[in-house]
Amino acid sequence: MAKKVLIISTSLRLHSNSEILAKEVEKGALEAGHDVEFITLKDKTINFCKGCLSCQKLGHCVIDDDANIIVNKMLNSDVIVWATPIYYYEMSGQMKTLIDRANPLFELDYKFKDIYIITTSADSSKGVSNCILHGIKGWLDCLPKATIKGTLEAGGVNNPMEIRQFVDILVQAYELGKLI
Repeated sequence: MAKKVLIISTSLRLHSNSEILAKEVEKGALEAGHDVEFITLKDKTINFCKGCLSCQKLGHCVIDDDANIIVNKMLNSDVIVWATPIYYYEMSGQMKTLIDRANPLFELDYKFKDIYIITTSADSSKGVSNCILHGIKGWLDCLPKATIKGTLEAGGVNNPMEIRQFVDILVQAYELGKLI
């Protein structure tokens, strides 16, 4: 059965490694017959959450920027794929800001159940992406219908487009998309 898949690329870097992997996931998901939307945060304005909690009553944030549009797309997706570079052993700041701004989802009937995480990092140590899972799991603790279904970690990449040298990881990203 076709799923509505939302891929969110959180890197602001042109030709980023995490976005290249996300595009491979997109190819695989499209080939599998899913309805896929790809969003990059490069050109988006996403302000910080003010903690006013108005979103809990209104069902949307009072800050008028691109976060409201993205959160609405999240609300109506079956699957969310996050792609992020790891900076100082954490998710990108723009990813964390968007997660904070997704606070209205707690009180809404969100559809997504499956979450996938794609990470890239300069550090090539195995398990580097485990550092961001704490933050993701904290978010998902508030969204009990959703769980992390899969992760893909690519270490040892620092420069733009460097991931293209790692064909095995590109294939893994494509295959991940097909399995969604």
